Amino acid sequence: MPPTKRVSLTQYLVEQQREHGHIPSQLRLLLEIVARACKTIAISVNKGALGEVLGSADTENVQGEVQKKLDVISNEVLIEANEWGGHLAAMASEEMDSIHVVPHRYPQGEYLLLFDPLDGSSNIDVNVSIGTIFSVLRKVGHHRGVSEEDFLQPGRAQAAAGYCVYGPQTTLVLTVGTGVAMFTLDRETGSWVLTANEVTIPADTKEFAINMSNLRHWAAPVRRYIDECLAGKEGPRGKDFNMRWVASMVADVHRILTRGGIFMYPWDQREPDKPGKLRLMYEANPMAFLVEQAGGLATNGRQRILDIVPTKLHERVSVMLGSKNEVQRVTEYHQAAD
Repeated sequence: MPPTKRVSLTQYLVEQQREHGHIPSQLRLLLEIVARACKTIAISVNKGALGEVLGSADTENVQGEVQKKLDVISNEVLIEANEWGGHLAAMASEEMDSIHVVPHRYPQGEYLLLFDPLDGSSNIDVNVSIGTIFSVLRKVGHHRGVSEEDFLQPGRAQAAAGYCVYGPQTTLVLTVGTGVAMFTLDRETGSWVLTANEVTIPADTKEFAINMSNLRHWAAPVRRYIDECLAGKEGPRGKDFNMRWVASMVADVHRILTRGGIFMYPWDQREPDKPGKLRLMYEANPMAFLVEQAGGLATNGRQRILDIVPTKLHERVSVMLGSKNEVQRVTEYHQAAD
């Protein structure tokens, strides 16, 4: 739903705090700092080759993936922007082995911040949309200090989540548990402006997003679902489907939040001991929170993603999210196969 007046991110958050009592002041300030960091990352992304930020950093992250220069830059931007504000106890990133505890020289807050600093790294050098994903948890332990264990909360415990997509427009998408709002960066004023509120995902869709090159590796329930989509009007679904795949979760989920669809990154036989490719804490949980707040569903094929209790910081998970009726269907196929 487009807003009827020009509303800034700050005004939106203040209203969520003051008028609705949905968020504490510390969370509001934290989200503003994250949004400010995303503006800084957007500048580096937009400079591209002119800023000498393209290409590999010749290093690997904890996942064993080769890091891009912008991966490292974005990670540093988010840490430096957030560690001094007094709102956080610690941070965790897909690009770091362990947590980053707020240094003792700064006041320590009650929140935990998790992020994928630059999702879709393979698209950086070819100028395709990429983004930043973030999740906020409350530190629930009363002990002094902070450890990885404090982060191991199910996704339903998130206080806020969102992402910023760096595309033709720079768009910030946010939920604090009261629906989904979208903000577009006005480059002339440097402010985030509310451009969509009460975002809703259609329950039905004719679009699916999946990496079809892995078809031969999928489990039977996923193959069954995709085969039915490909059969079109003559098949059991009685309608034609289109496939979309950007290979950037932020871009694919943004399309689904905008016009519906289903995004799938399932388990496959290439690495049978891993439950999936995507990270539960940095990618699946925040995106599942957003999708559910917009009326969609998000499962790992068998259970709600937000109900999964993580056992380690970099845990992976199978992901199916988007339009409610489609996600329900493929989930039922998995449950029937079990």
